[in-house]
Amino acid sequence: MFWVTYRFTWIPLYLYIIYYLFKNIRADFVLSILFVLISVGLADRITSGLMKPYFQRFRPCHDPLIQHIVHVVGNCGGQYGFVSSHASNSFALVAALIILFKNYKIDSKLPLFLFFWAIIVSYSRIYVGVHFPTDILVGGLIGFLIPFAIFPIVKLIKQKASIT
Repeated sequence: MFWVTYRFTWIPLYLYIIYYLFKNIRADFVLSILFVLISVGLADRITSGLMKPYFQRFRPCHDPLIQHIVHVVGNCGGQYGFVSSHASNSFALVAALIILFKNYKIDSKLPLFLFFWAIIVSYSRIYVGVHFPTDILVGGLIGFLIPFAIFPIVKLIKQKASIT
């Protein structure tokens, strides 16, 4: 699970996704990549920059009541864990790709594979002792909803660009 939760493990997958988008959405490739990056970046900012400092809920490995029984695999990370940025970011990626694939009528099993990938990455955060299940559930939900909230803006930008 250490390798599943380690962010650099997945660089080949991210490169494949970029290649796949380029191959299938050449006309709007840059806009599509920007949409994915903004979705993931916004998910990360909301969870790490706003929610963790606001709620200040200890990670299991930092919680004085249970830290002595938590088995930590690797590094414990920052002091606060509500909500999981790993879950939020991975589900934002999945939702953004679902939207793009549906919008561009790309028939692929990649979003389904990535949905299970996001579940495994999210679960790994519980396994390594740095998140509670609710951290994962709320983080995943936030990440999944963000692309749906910002895609109408992307469509509007695309429409404005095609008019002029």
